[in-house]
Amino acid sequence: MEYRRLGKSGLQVSALSLGSWLTFGKQIGDTTAKDLMALAYERGVNFFDNAETYADGQSEKVMGKILKELKWERSSYLLSSKVYFGDGGKMPNQRGLSRKHVVEACHAALKRLKVDYLDLYFCHRPDRETPIEETVWAMNHLLQQGKILYWGTSEWSAQEIMEAHMVAREWRLIGPVMEQPQYNMWHRQRVEKEYRQIYTTVGLGTTIWSPLASGALTGKYLGKFPEGTRLGMAELSWLKERWLTPERLEFVRKLKKLADQLGTSIPKLAIAWCLKNPHVSTVILGASKVAHLEETLESLDTVPLLTAEVMEQIDGYSENI
Repeated sequence: MEYRRLGKSGLQVSALSLGSWLTFGKQIGDTTAKDLMALAYERGVNFFDNAETYADGQSEKVMGKILKELKWERSSYLLSSKVYFGDGGKMPNQRGLSRKHVVEACHAALKRLKVDYLDLYFCHRPDRETPIEETVWAMNHLLQQGKILYWGTSEWSAQEIMEAHMVAREWRLIGPVMEQPQYNMWHRQRVEKEYRQIYTTVGLGTTIWSPLASGALTGKYLGKFPEGTRLGMAELSWLKERWLTPERLEFVRKLKKLADQLGTSIPKLAIAWCLKNPHVSTVILGASKVAHLEETLESLDTVPLLTAEVMEQIDGYSENI
């Protein structure tokens, strides 16, 4: 396993990590979830990603139970949660980035995950109803209390991230260390262009999600539509419409041909493509089966195959998308 610094911080994060969105507490059973975590840890993964909203908190409960059973040294792994969407509550203060919800959500996550502190705590989306000063102060209170060690953002614009840093600088507080954006061969603008300056100005780290475009960049949708996949879930029909267009499926056919020529698979090639970006601190993997995770954990071996010529060839596939 390769380890990378999280932005300019001193924290070392495995280049590949494991996330629980749509799987833990929902798509897979607890035994499979435990097998996935055990395999990832055995292969050197040290970061496990979660959020209050995943399965309305059930994902964190499952992960917390597994961590208790596996009895890993707390210093050997990194654990995250995210705050914004809430864990299913419908009252006004049960979501957003107010001081009240940020603090209460952190306490709830600690309880569900059965740990004393979170290594990483993300603002899951920007909250335009809450002054950014309030959110920055709330995060710093949690830092001072030792309940979180680093805080960051997810799907914030470069301007919003810099506004948070300006507030932190004014009050001598700690600004966001990392951002969790979507990044894959079809979703590149924010990571490659919008954030270009802030990688150096504030040392932004990135924990990118959806490297396989919710499974569309695996090749499994080239034939008959498979059962039991996330793009087959009714609530994710919007993702199916976005990713499974004729143009994107043609892209995947070309990618499969290239992967065959390189002696690798489409998933490993797509993840290696993300890892090739030096501004990617870690790629969050999702899996519903152990065999799938075993495959994607080998993606680092594919990175050396991505020469400048290969990268240019992949860029060429996007002309009609």
